[in-house]
Amino acid sequence: MYPKAFISHASEDKARFVVRFAERLRASGVDAWLDRWEMFPGDSLVDKIFEEGLRNANAVVVVLSTHSVSKPWVREELNAAFVAKINSGSRLIPVLIDNCEVPAALASTLWERIDDLNSYDASFDRIVASITGVREKPPLGALPGYVTSPIKEINGLARIDNLVLKASCEHALENGDDLIDGPDLITSSLLIGTPEQELSDSIEVLEHAGLLNVSRHLGSGLPHFRITTYGFQQYAKTYITGYSEKIQDVAVAVVNLGLQDNESIALKLDLQQYLVDHALKVLESQQYLQLSQSLGGHIHIFNVSATLRRALL
Repeated sequence: MYPKAFISHASEDKARFVVRFAERLRASGVDAWLDRWEMFPGDSLVDKIFEEGLRNANAVVVVLSTHSVSKPWVREELNAAFVAKINSGSRLIPVLIDNCEVPAALASTLWERIDDLNSYDASFDRIVASITGVREKPPLGALPGYVTSPIKEINGLARIDNLVLKASCEHALENGDDLIDGPDLITSSLLIGTPEQELSDSIEVLEHAGLLNVSRHLGSGLPHFRITTYGFQQYAKTYITGYSEKIQDVAVAVVNLGLQDNESIALKLDLQQYLVDHALKVLESQQYLQLSQSLGGHIHIFNVSATLRRALL
C-alpha cells in the first residue's frame, strides 16, 4: 500500500517547483495527490479536494511561498489538514520555498526549508522519510554486559563490584590461578563496555572490603591483583551450587581418605584444582590443618587437627 500525500500549493508555484516535486514523490513510491492530475471539468472542488484528497491522505505537504501564504484557498486546505491531523493522525509537513512569513497555525510545526529549487536532495529525503515514517537513526545494539549480566546479591556489593568479583573468580577457576591481570577484565563478557575508570574504582572498593589484594604499579592502566580467600568465599557462597558441601568433601578426603596434597584430592573428587586449593586455605584459616605450598603451586597438608576429625562426626 503506497502512502498518500496531498500537495497543498498555489497555482503560481506549479511550474517552478510543485509539479516536479510531486513527480519525484511518485517516483519514490509516494502517491502524490495533485489537482492537475486528479481533477477534471465538472468535478466538485469540495468533494475532490476535501473528501478525496485530504481525507485519504497519510500526509499533507503544504508548500509555503510568497504566493501561497496569501491564498484563501490554501488557508482552507490548511485548516482541513489540521482537522485531519487531529482526527486521523495524518502528518502535516510544511515546505518553505521562499523567504516568507510562516502562517501562525504552522508556527509550532517543524518545517523543511528549500533554498535551491534545483538541488534539494537532502530536503527531499527528509520529506519522504516524514511521509513514510522511516527514521534515519541507526538501530539499537545490545546493551553492554555490565548492564545486562545476571547477578546474585553478594554481601551488599554494588552491581559493578559484584560483576568484577564474579568475573575475577570465574577467571581464576578457569585458569587455576588467582592472580588477575587487570586489563583482562575489559575483555570479560560480563564487563564488556565498562569504562576503565569504573573498573579501577571497583577494584579499589573490593580491595577496601578485603576481597582483593592489589599490586599497584607506576603509570596508567588497571593494576594486577589476587583474590583473597575471603573474596572467593563470598563469590562461591553465592554462585557455586553446593559450595559448603564441597568444602566438607575436601575435609573428608583429608581425614577419612588420608590424602595429603591438593592434586590427589582434586583427582579423587573430580573438582577444579583452584576450588580444592581454596577449600584447603579455608580449612587452614579455621585452624583445622596446616599447609605448605611450593612455587609450582603444589600444596602439602600436615598437622591435621583433632578438631577437624570431630567436626566430621
